[in-house]
Amino acid sequence: MGLGSDAAKVEAWDVGKSKGRKKKDEDVAEDTGCWIKLRFIGGCITSRSKVDSSASGTSTNYAESKCTNDVNRDQPAAAVVSSTTTSNAESSTSTSKLEEELKVSSRLRKFTFNDLKLATRNFRPESLLGEGGFGCVFKGWIEENGTAPARPGTGLTVAVKTLNHDSLQGHKEWLAEVNYLGELAHPNLVKLVGYCIEDDQRLLVYEFMLRGSLENHLFRRSLPLPWSIRMKIALGAARGLAFLHEEAERPVIYRDFKTSNILLDADYNAKLSDFGLAKDAPEGDKTHVSTRVMGTYGYAAPEYVMTGHLTSRSDVYSFGVVLLEMITGRRSMDKNRPNGEHNLVEWARPHLGERRRFYRLIDPRLEAHFSIKGAQKAVQLAAHCLSRDPKARPLMSEVVEALKPLPSMKDMASSSYHFQTMQAERIRASPSARNGQQAQPGSMLRNGQQQAMRSLSMSNGSYASPFHQSQQSPKPGGKA
Repeated sequence: MGLGSDAAKVEAWDVGKSKGRKKKDEDVAEDTGCWIKLRFIGGCITSRSKVDSSASGTSTNYAESKCTNDVNRDQPAAAVVSSTTTSNAESSTSTSKLEEELKVSSRLRKFTFNDLKLATRNFRPESLLGEGGFGCVFKGWIEENGTAPARPGTGLTVAVKTLNHDSLQGHKEWLAEVNYLGELAHPNLVKLVGYCIEDDQRLLVYEFMLRGSLENHLFRRSLPLPWSIRMKIALGAARGLAFLHEEAERPVIYRDFKTSNILLDADYNAKLSDFGLAKDAPEGDKTHVSTRVMGTYGYAAPEYVMTGHLTSRSDVYSFGVVLLEMITGRRSMDKNRPNGEHNLVEWARPHLGERRRFYRLIDPRLEAHFSIKGAQKAVQLAAHCLSRDPKARPLMSEVVEALKPLPSMKDMASSSYHFQTMQAERIRASPSARNGQQAQPGSMLRNGQQQAMRSLSMSNGSYASPFHQSQQSPKPGGKA
């Protein structure tokens, strides 16, 4: 069985969604750069007012709002005593003790709360980049090589993560973020610029990622993300996981790999963010880490959900889910789809082994603007990563090698006569065609593909190869 049926047996999943995560029909996406100003800005306004009055804070997800399928995120941390009820001496002692928990890298900058307040223009709504399960993220500007605030549009652009005041878990995740990203440096990991720990304030300062999250581009934008860009992002994200698993001095299990945690720079280079749930990989003779089940429903490996045994292969499974999302354009969990299609992995699994029917899995919004061989290889790789047997899943370094050629493959489906034939058959077999409605063969095809369909109807020839190799460059399908 897939994860959907297994997960139902685990009490650790948070089935009671927080009120701030309900999807509203009136949600409006308003871009700042290419960050989406997310729904429920009111929640951040409330948080902002608490920040302004120096109330306590906790951790937030950098970049995007949490999906409605988030689960509990570890054991509650010790409550932080409000500074409004303690003396200055007690606050200073508390801060000193908390700083002792940090394994702070010398490369991280330590900010004052006032610096970040000014850098974000007093955490004003116009600076809001996103809201997560643990707080809000604001755009700000600081000096290129310092901590002082800079005028908007000058100096270094950053994303400031504030921690809201309603979660006991925030401080623990805040510590994990600082301790992991303070030590780890890689082109495919988001850069932590610095932090603020002042009285009961907890903030993190990251490099600003111009294009926001992969989730935003896959599921919230009207224009589809081009195939070659999807494969470039998959390769970058795989390199980030491979570094954590196999190259870092102290191997790390990421534990929360999903589209909202993959951030994109101006050139669509992928970087992993949000290390609040990360765990040290097992050492010595240990085969796994035993922990409470955490992560996001729909992405977590079934054996981890059932047993709490966490390994690097759990991350590989999550990568397979994300790769499948990139291939299909579907969310890992989507209750708005018909019965039997809510869980992406369970819906896709019967099709993963059908090599000549792989096109059933391809995001229809791509409209044949994808590499045939590249799509086949991507589907095969996703199937490998999603193996029910963890030991059968590949290492992330093997995933990287499999993905390397995919972004540059040029055998576009829009130039394949055989693929056009399959598409025509698919259209004729569609419910609308069976109901007597006249399906237009070229209705799903653009940019000269109707001419290819007419050529098919007049041709009686056969082809030695199932796919016609084209030397034409891929058509991007619009700027993302």
